[in-house]
Amino acid sequence: METKKKTMTKAAPKAKTASEISAKVYDQSGKSKGDVKLPADIFGLSWNADLVHQVVHSMLSDRRTIFAHTKNRGQVRGGGKKPWQQKGTGRARHGSTRSPIWVGGGVAHGPNNLKNYGRKVNKKMKAKALFTVLSKKMQDGEVLFVSDISIAKPKTTDAIGILKSLASVKGYADLFTKKKNSAYIAVAEKNPAVEKSFANLGNVKVDEMRNINPVDILNMKYVVIEQPAAAVAFLERKMK
Repeated sequence: METKKKTMTKAAPKAKTASEISAKVYDQSGKSKGDVKLPADIFGLSWNADLVHQVVHSMLSDRRTIFAHTKNRGQVRGGGKKPWQQKGTGRARHGSTRSPIWVGGGVAHGPNNLKNYGRKVNKKMKAKALFTVLSKKMQDGEVLFVSDISIAKPKTTDAIGILKSLASVKGYADLFTKKKNSAYIAVAEKNPAVEKSFANLGNVKVDEMRNINPVDILNMKYVVIEQPAAAVAFLERKMK
C-alpha cells in the first residue's frame, strides 16, 4: 500500500507593526508645516482600561484635600475626673465624660484629616498610562501638533485668533466651538504671555509639556502639542 505524504503548510509570518507613525504639523495660523515621525510605542499603543484607571485613581487620590475632621475621646477637652464612684450608686459605671456615648464627648471612628489616601504607582506605570491615553487620542484624531505658539503680549484676542485658526484644520472644528473642556495645550516651556492670553478662556488649559499627565488629558477633548520634536524627545526619556 502506498502511503500519502502529508504536506505541512507553513504559517504566514505575522506582519510587523510599524515602529513610527506619521502626523502633520501646523503653525498657529493653521497652515501645514510638514510632517513629524512619532514612535509607535508612545502614540500607537492599544487601549488598556485597567492600567489607565489605576493610575488616574492614584493621581486623583494624591490630589485629594481632606477637610472633614473629628476629635476622639483623647483629643476633646475636659473629662479628667471620674463622674462618680465605680460602685454603690446604682448607675452605670463611667470613667470619663468625654466618652463617645456622652454629650460633648469624643467621636468614635470619625473622619480624620491625617488620613493618607495616596496610592503608590510605579513611574513606568504612570508613563505607560500617559502613552496609552495619548495613543487613544491619536487614534480618535484628537491630537494636534503645532510648530510654535507665540504671543508678544498677553492678549485674549490673540488667543482666540489662534484657536480659530487651529479650528480651521480639518477635523478640529470643535476646538473653537466647544464651550467646555475643549483643549489641553502643552507648550514646550513656560511662556507667561501665552498662559495669560488663554487664562480667560475657560475651555482651554495651558501647561508645560513636562507637566502633561493622563488626568488633565482625559478632562479635555483635544490635545495640542507645541514643538513636536522636542515633545517626543521628552516623552521618550520617560520610557528609560
